[in-house]
Amino acid sequence: MARVLIIDDEYNIRLLYKEEFQDEGYDVAVAESADQAIPEIRKNKPDIVILDINMPGTDGIEFMRWLKEEKSDIPVVICSAFGSYKRDFRIWVSDAYVVKSADLSELKNVTQNVLAGKSPGLVAV
Repeated sequence: MARVLIIDDEYNIRLLYKEEFQDEGYDVAVAESADQAIPEIRKNKPDIVILDINMPGTDGIEFMRWLKEEKSDIPVVICSAFGSYKRDFRIWVSDAYVVKSADLSELKNVTQNVLAGKSPGLVAV
């Protein structure tokens, strides 16, 4: 069972994603900020991180930089409400980019593909 860490500052998003991914059989941890995620990663290394960009404090881009320096083997799926970030070269180190939607099927498919080593790259779905 793959371990997923969801990092998003919005409580309802964290709750929804956690329930949906648990229903798919994943072991899920959540963090409301990058600062909260760091100890979680060090203690219980996830198999994949689903990361929001716009968060108070350390934003998702800065957090991803830290993560890729510390734990470069953990894939990152950026899930943002803003499709415009996919043109920002700083997020190109992510394994995939998904635009937030009420329908989580694309996020689930992308996550499954990234875990299987089939990274879809920077596609907005």
